[in-house]
Amino acid sequence: MGLLAYLKTQFMVHLLIGFVFVVSGLVINFVQLCTLVLWPVNKQLYRRLNCRLAYSLWSQLVMLLEWWSCTECTLFTDQATVDRFGKEHVVIILNHNFEIDFLCGWTMCERFGVLGSSKVLAKRELLYVPLIGWTWYFLEIVFCKRKWEEDQDTVIEGLKRLSDYPEYMWFLLYCEGTRFTEKKHRVSMEVAISKGLPVLKYHLLPRTRGFTTAVQCLRGTVAAVYDVTLNFRGNKNPSLLGILYGKKYEADMCVRRFPLEEIPLDEKEAAQWLHKLYQEKIHKHTGHGIFIFSIAGSLENDKILSTYNKYPFKGTGEGRLGGSVG
Repeated sequence: MGLLAYLKTQFMVHLLIGFVFVVSGLVINFVQLCTLVLWPVNKQLYRRLNCRLAYSLWSQLVMLLEWWSCTECTLFTDQATVDRFGKEHVVIILNHNFEIDFLCGWTMCERFGVLGSSKVLAKRELLYVPLIGWTWYFLEIVFCKRKWEEDQDTVIEGLKRLSDYPEYMWFLLYCEGTRFTEKKHRVSMEVAISKGLPVLKYHLLPRTRGFTTAVQCLRGTVAAVYDVTLNFRGNKNPSLLGILYGKKYEADMCVRRFPLEEIPLDEKEAAQWLHKLYQEKIHKHTGHGIFIFSIAGSLENDKILSTYNKYPFKGTGEGRLGGSVG
């Protein structure tokens, strides 16, 4: 075992990493608090500053994934989609199967210059989590209680407020609402059957309200929806603790781009579009760099919809794109 590998297993080193993150996070939150005086004077300057402050915090976690654990993320998509990364506002749909799926998403954001301006529709409880929730507050993250009667006005107002955001943003939606488990999947599929919807083998039934609301409120701002499917090779189930101990994982992300014009204007039709998307996301990964998708569920009738180009993320920092609007 080399010296660096040995250090990655030591509690005192983990304590030092945590100390640096907490202290720097508190300093960043204090500076963010001070920037509030800019809001009534120059809202766009306030936003640009907070994007960079958030980057200073989130990039520490990306560093743990890429440099500390040496985890490799490989992106599968077409060149035309890559050429648009970091150059447009988008809604991201990501499967929620793993503890560190958000870190892989942040790695992709960092590569294309939108880490600081990345957004998410988050549970309101997260607002009160020190550092993470506080930073999100200053970034105008949209929080919800997952009770539409109480959330409707708050969510719509928060989304519309982002219409003039000065930095290209990627707005993340976990349409499944919660992390995948076998128990949750069983209950979710019982609901699907009761509604006459196809059974999904690898995903929970998507909750359509957040998606349709986001698309309606951000239409005219957002240019596309990115359907992102994340998987880890070797059927591994990575954890934050594993990352802290320097365990290396190999992640693959498949991205499909849908122009917003393809999403129906009608709420019910948009919800049906999302259900159809998840039926197409019934997938498996061969482990050899190819994603296989099946329509409406029969793995015996799998067919390759697309074999994409591979774009490895190995912590080099090369190829970073994106930036400000205009």
